[in-house]
Amino acid sequence: MFRPLKVFDMSAVWLLLSCFLFKEAFALSGNFWHITDLHWDPTYELSNNNPALVCASSGKRPAANAGKFGHYVCDSPWHLINSSVYAMKSILPNPDFIVWTGDDTPHVDNKDLGEEAVLNIINNLTDIINRVFPNTKVYSALGNHDYHPKSQLPAAPSSMYDRIAEMWQGWLDPKSKETFKKGGYYTEKLMNQTGFRMLVLNTNLYYDQNKLTTNMDDPADQFSWSDQILTEATNNKEKVYIIGHVPPGFFEKKRSKPWFTPKFNRRYLDLIKKHHSVIKGQFFGHHHTDSFRMFYNTEGSPISTMFLSPGVTPWETTLPGVKDGANNPGIRVFEYDTETLLVKDVVTYYLNLTRANVATGRWEKEYRLTESFRVPDASPASMHEVLKRVADDPRYLQKYYDFNSVNYDLRDCDSDCRVDHVCAAREVDFDRYEHCLVKEGAVFIYGGLLPLISVALSLVVARE
Repeated sequence: MFRPLKVFDMSAVWLLLSCFLFKEAFALSGNFWHITDLHWDPTYELSNNNPALVCASSGKRPAANAGKFGHYVCDSPWHLINSSVYAMKSILPNPDFIVWTGDDTPHVDNKDLGEEAVLNIINNLTDIINRVFPNTKVYSALGNHDYHPKSQLPAAPSSMYDRIAEMWQGWLDPKSKETFKKGGYYTEKLMNQTGFRMLVLNTNLYYDQNKLTTNMDDPADQFSWSDQILTEATNNKEKVYIIGHVPPGFFEKKRSKPWFTPKFNRRYLDLIKKHHSVIKGQFFGHHHTDSFRMFYNTEGSPISTMFLSPGVTPWETTLPGVKDGANNPGIRVFEYDTETLLVKDVVTYYLNLTRANVATGRWEKEYRLTESFRVPDASPASMHEVLKRVADDPRYLQKYYDFNSVNYDLRDCDSDCRVDHVCAAREVDFDRYEHCLVKEGAVFIYGGLLPLISVALSLVVARE
């Protein structure tokens, strides 16, 4: 006797399948915080009636209408520091880990600080992160302002390295403390998982303002050590994240302004090219701005991306030639694949400082990378597409420019601005960067003239 096939409830099947797929997708997704450039200024004081004396970090620039969250010519008051860390706790209370890339002290003369003052500031910031995230692993790198005298970090053991290592002993493995005390750098298994590694560098050793390392070939043996660690990572099939403070390449807001000395810039670039297959992300600070740097192989294919996260401090830089060099305070979440360490997305949160001082100090989402630039993830290939859109489409260029200062400087990004930002993101190599300035400038000039020439020729033809 013929029996008809039983019709299944396909909606139930799809529901089960969707749940399974959602569970799998969720299981592969992790996230971590990146916070950088807090620059706490303990002298910030609103009760001072003289606007030029609200904070030492203003350099006597007037801080008119300063509020409890800060002012654009000042480094961070404690209220802003406190607000940023608790905003992290409110937005993402249980991150997989936290990346903290340094610069804790204010922009003041060395004579106004001292070893104890610097260590006290680092200790206070360490304490608040520990109190708010007591059970979260923190990977912490030194900034050029985390030493006295500032930027003069030695390529040898020092008492300051020793004392900071003790402050961070809850975050450091015993072997990490050894190399940190030697030169301010270390490596550990990322989240203590086999197959994942974090490389924490002291790139202040390569800073062009560091007079102690100018004549050295490999300060504190960090390059040879990094090469060895990354070679072992390749042999052990590990995936690696790299964090540091001072980045290689050029500052996008001041043309031809590098941070590394040329020889150290070349060695860092060579290190990334050699080991790019295991390096799944680089995360740095120092600029206070929101940007990124691309690394390419000899064929021009993207092989790595360095993400430059915005700072908490709103301080307007005094670097000559930089106009409107302040920013709104920013903090950042990275979403990543927990099996491959691929950076899947970048979500930036910010505090509109002007509005916070007159209304409420509410941190809000500024943007999500994949949504704003229409890419599937934050892989090197996708970040290459972001750069192409910024270079070729004025709408994306302006969007990137607005994000660069965390929605502080909203002027139009003109032709020179475009060249500066595109070349800084595209070329970390010194020679290729200078070539890019010429090429991109010429592209804009001729690209801008062609329509005018075409119109002019059509008018001449029409008159004949």
